[in-house]
Amino acid sequence: MVAKLHPSKLIILDRDGVINEDSDHYIKSPDEWIPIPRSLEAIAKLNQAGYHIVVATNQSGVGRGLYDMDTLNAIHEKLHRLLGKCGGHIDAIFFCPHTDVDNCSCRKPQPGLMQQISERYGIPITGVPIVGDSVRDLTAGVALGAEPHLVLTGKGEKARASGALPPYTAIHKDLMAFANHFIQRT
Repeated sequence: MVAKLHPSKLIILDRDGVINEDSDHYIKSPDEWIPIPRSLEAIAKLNQAGYHIVVATNQSGVGRGLYDMDTLNAIHEKLHRLLGKCGGHIDAIFFCPHTDVDNCSCRKPQPGLMQQISERYGIPITGVPIVGDSVRDLTAGVALGAEPHLVLTGKGEKARASGALPPYTAIHKDLMAFANHFIQRT
């Protein structure tokens, strides 16, 4: 049984392009998983301010056969290990292994991962910050009332230029800029 959190203490992050460098060729191994400068320190800073961090990430490389679950687990183990060295942690990682053709409800921009998070923690997503580098990341959370935050790392500049951001999207240089902004306002 997972302890119930207060919605004001939860933050949802995308993975690729927010925490780690993104690749159009997918992150297929732990060696390819490289943290964006200051992203792990940003998560640790949010943890130290009392926030619980959950990751919601599309991982269609699994469905495409580019890597298997053992490899995805090894990538996430590297994330946890490096984050621990910075004094931070991630409470849970929710992922969608499907491709677009699977037409599932958990692949962002669909809200299925956000619904899973809501159900796991027994809280509504309304007002919970969701941080992503793409329109699809933000749309998935906004569908359930999450507060959208775009980082300009990864595909963030392209998302900003698209003109398709959800209304009231806050824009930040990177995850550390988000963390500083968010902690100062609360």
